[in-house]
Formats: sequence, structure tokens, C-alpha cells
Amino acid sequence: MAHSVGIKDVARAAGVSVGTVSNVINRPDTVATATRARVLSAIDRLGYVRSESARQLRAGRSRIMGLLVLDMGNPFFVDVARGAERAARDAGLGVMVCNSAQNPGEEAEYLSLFAEQRVRGVLLTPADATGRNIEGFRRHNIPFVLVDRVAEGTTECSVSVDDVAGGALAVRHLVDAGHRSIAYVSGPPGLNQVRDRRTGALAALAEAGLGPGALRELPTERLDVAAGRDAGARLLGLADRPTAVFCANDLLALGVLQALYAAGVSVPDDLAIVGYDDIEFAAAAAVPLTSVRQPAVTMGAMAAELLLEETELAGTDRTHPHRRVVLQPELVVRRSSLAPR
Repeated sequence: MAHSVGIKDVARAAGVSVGTVSNVINRPDTVATATRARVLSAIDRLGYVRSESARQLRAGRSRIMGLLVLDMGNPFFVDVARGAERAARDAGLGVMVCNSAQNPGEEAEYLSLFAEQRVRGVLLTPADATGRNIEGFRRHNIPFVLVDRVAEGTTECSVSVDDVAGGALAVRHLVDAGHRSIAYVSGPPGLNQVRDRRTGALAALAEAGLGPGALRELPTERLDVAAGRDAGARLLGLADRPTAVFCANDLLALGVLQALYAAGVSVPDDLAIVGYDDIEFAAAAAVPLTSVRQPAVTMGAMAAELLLEETELAGTDRTHPHRRVVLQPELVVRRSSLAPR
């Protein structure tokens, strides 16, 4: 194994003390020009890189913010990460992005990693519906902010979108277009977002005088295109097939669209589709996809700013007022839902 160059090696090569090398790195103006040049030459020659983790341990403050999301394969979470990274960079911090893959076990492992690294704070979209992972993480006294989830029953900050309103927007649009039988491709039932979007869908049906039987739920284990294709195949197999489908996210909707296209079913003439998130691919689909837009970049940036506010007050006699920020969704209508009924 190659020897890792340390500060003692630099001091030996430059013929100075370890303290002088430290001063060159941290307080260069306090070192004579000739000595500073000799130390910098040794650093360059040996390829020395200072240990940022050791420096952070001495200072007691990390320059890294953790971000743990459900699925980095979903462009929605990529946009959340972009917003968080932008806010963190403006504050001189970096972001460690991790993917729980909607798995509570993997979520617990990454939260342990964040605790080991003593990150400045964590932005978290929980995968564990029981809340046990969050409860365990609290004992480390590392601030965190919930993203894309309302902080119900907790004291932490959260930034989310009103998913009940979003589900209502989607289904109200379909009802207004004349649909009276609608499928809901819902995703894992343990996710709050999935349940809230269903609640909004049922509310919109009730407004129109339609009972819950007008919504046919097709649950999936994941929120990806493959799960959408599977749901599309199940939808095609229904004897009394609905005339429209609302999907819990755009990846599911794109998968359903693929299944319908492969079966020769016309969208929107035979079956209308509405997705959720309004990812970039929604507008670029073979049939441009109507979708409920979430302000993902804004969500990530606001969550990071709340976390920065809290960490700046850590160790002072001032308290951070926890806030629940709920953003409003917007319906973006495209061709996938525009056929007259």
C-alpha cells in the first residue's frame, strides 16, 4: 500500500517544523516569503493534500451537507438536488447525495454514514413510513430538514408540496374533460405522497358527485418506468377499462404510455393520461404528457436554506424557529389528456 503523505513528511522535506507547515496552509501571511516558498515547493513535490476531515473534526463543523432521497434515477429528485446544491454552494458548503432506493434499510445505513461523517446537517426524503429511522437519527443531534414530506408529529423543518391539492388538480381536469371512470397508478402505498395524491383525487371525484368507485387503484412496488409498464399491462387487461389514468409520478405515466403504445391504444383518443412532477421528459414524450408540476428546484433550495439557518444558530443562545413550508402545485396541460369526450 502506498504511503500517504502527511504534514510531517512535508515538514521534513522543507526542513521546517510541523507548526510552520500548518501556518503556511492556514495562515500564510505569518510565514516569511522564502520559508513559505520552500514549504509550498515541498507540498507540490510530494503531492500533499491536507485532510479536510481532520480539519473539520478539530473545528467541530463540517463543510458537507447530506442529502438522502428516494430515487436519484427520478429526474424530480435530480432537480431537488440541483436546488439544494446551489444554496449550499452559495454558503461555501458541498453536498453528499445518497439514494435510499425507497428502501428503509438502505436509508438507515446512509443516516449512520452521515452521523459517522458528522455532516453539517441532512436533507431527507424518508423511505421508512414507521419513522424509526428518523427517531434513531435524532440522538446524534445533527439538524435535518424533511424534503417532499410534511413534518407531521415532529418538530423539524419541512418543505413539501400540497399533494392533496395536486391530486385534486389532476382528477378535476379529467372529470372536466368528461371522464367518469379513472385509474390511479399509485406506487408504494406506504409513501405519504402516494396516499395524499389519492386523497386529492377522491376529493375531486366527490366534488363532481362521483363516489370512490369511480377511481380504480393499481398499486405498484416502485415509482419507475418499468412499474408503469406493468401497470399499463394490468390496465389493458381490465374488462371494464377506465377512460383515463392518473399516475402518481411521471415515470409511471411514461411507462403506462409505452404499454399503451405497444398495444396500439391511442392516447388520448382511447385513454387519457395525467402524470405528476412535470419532469423534463414529460414534455418530450411521444405524446406530450399532461402533468402536475412540482417546483422541485425551489423545494431543494428552500430546504437547504432552512437547514443553513438552523446550523448557523447551533451553539448559540438563539433558537431556530422550525417552519413547515408547503408549496403549491400547478397543472400543466398537454396533448395526453386533451381528446374530447
